[in-house]
Amino acid sequence: MSDTPSSIFVRQDLVPERPAPVKTTGFVGFLRTRLFNSPTNILITIVSALLLWFIVGPTLRFLLVDAVWTGTDRTACLPKNPADAIGACWPFVQAKFSQFIYGFYPEPERWRVNLTFFLAAILLLPLLIPRLPGKGPNAILFFLAFPVIAFFLLRGGGLGGFGVSWTAGLLSGFNDSIGDGGRKLVASGETTAVIGPLLWVLGKLIVVLSTLIGWILLPLTWLREQIQAFGRPVWADLAATALIVSAVLFWLGGGLRAGWRPLATSLAIFAGIGIVIAAMGLDSGGLPEVDTRLWGGLLVTLVVAVTGIVASMPVGIALALGRRSSIPLIRIFSIAFIEFWRGVPLITVLFFATYMLPLFVPTGFTIDGLVRALIGIALFTGAYQAENIRGGLQAIPRGQGEAASALGLSWSKTTALIVMPQALRHVIPNLVNSFISLFKDTSLVSIVALFDLLGQLRAAFSDPAWATPTTLFTGFAFTGMIYFVFCFGMSRYSLFVENRLNAHRRN
Repeated sequence: MSDTPSSIFVRQDLVPERPAPVKTTGFVGFLRTRLFNSPTNILITIVSALLLWFIVGPTLRFLLVDAVWTGTDRTACLPKNPADAIGACWPFVQAKFSQFIYGFYPEPERWRVNLTFFLAAILLLPLLIPRLPGKGPNAILFFLAFPVIAFFLLRGGGLGGFGVSWTAGLLSGFNDSIGDGGRKLVASGETTAVIGPLLWVLGKLIVVLSTLIGWILLPLTWLREQIQAFGRPVWADLAATALIVSAVLFWLGGGLRAGWRPLATSLAIFAGIGIVIAAMGLDSGGLPEVDTRLWGGLLVTLVVAVTGIVASMPVGIALALGRRSSIPLIRIFSIAFIEFWRGVPLITVLFFATYMLPLFVPTGFTIDGLVRALIGIALFTGAYQAENIRGGLQAIPRGQGEAASALGLSWSKTTALIVMPQALRHVIPNLVNSFISLFKDTSLVSIVALFDLLGQLRAAFSDPAWATPTTLFTGFAFTGMIYFVFCFGMSRYSLFVENRLNAHRRN
């Protein structure tokens, strides 16, 4: 450069300050970038704010500000003057709270319900917290031992013989049903001219089948009679069942070549069963029996929801695998089962399970009304879960199974250890969506004379001592909050599990 004055420039004035950058963090930044960053968003924000003002405001005023908190009858929730504003009638909820939780369960026996809730929470929480150890034994206790203990805690009664005696009685009843059907067919064949010979032959075949089953059952029937003649049939039946089951497992496990571990495990499980029987007094009548028709409220809602959720998963997994099976018979059965149960409404399933299922069981064998509803709900939900799981299975690349086969893994190990965990991870939102839907659909059991939380609420409305204009809205607001807490909790936990399992995919 040249040093001549014409090439030298010296600024005499300061450069004007530039405007400060727009703040994009904090509350003001959130408002500027998310709510007021465009004319459309500004309009939507204003409309949403007006809706919240006209909905949330009156709701909070009804539930909290103008609410009545104390009282013993309907007079506390009635306006003293025509111009007075009366909100929620919370004394009604306080008076009916035990009915909402227990239904008509006898009050002296409600400690059994509380104990069941406590055991469920103690066993479920360690399964939900990932860092706690002992998931395997805890899962066995929750999914296998707890349902049996909860059944005898809630329903009561003792054991008159389970295992050998129960199996022999059920098979005998089934055999009698076959024999009766065969004799009826023989009789109809003798009096029918057109199809008489065919019915007569079919009846004779059924009678022969019944006779063969009867001969096969002779050893089991003799053992049952010996157990019933014993002074304490429960312990005799437990010992006989333990010996038979342990021997079968020991033989299937390879006998002495596989060691004594399967036999020791089986005997330890039956020893634990014996301890539970002795602790609960099931050998001497057990706790006072409470019929399931007296159950109600949140108890029935949780029993139906938890049983349906837990029981529908193995049903859905089996049907999803069956629909993808290469065996035509299994595939056709799975497809027919899924399409049938998805093609009928849940109300029809409940009616069928309640009123028609007893017609298909052997003679002398009865199924409790609540158990029938649980079976119907589990099968209905399992059909929907099967399609959710099948969608996850289709998302797994074929190379996963081929790589497992190249490593020498069998089909069962490949499915259980490689394919199924990845498939379930893909469909967590769909599964939890079905769980939430099932939890809310438990209100349909009131159609078959089972009073869940909403059923007990409707029954409480019929009490004239609490007939006020605000009782209806208060009751539905209370139950709505309970449903929201459970459903929102399931939603947030599923999101936590999904983020935890997909943490390795984050960029």
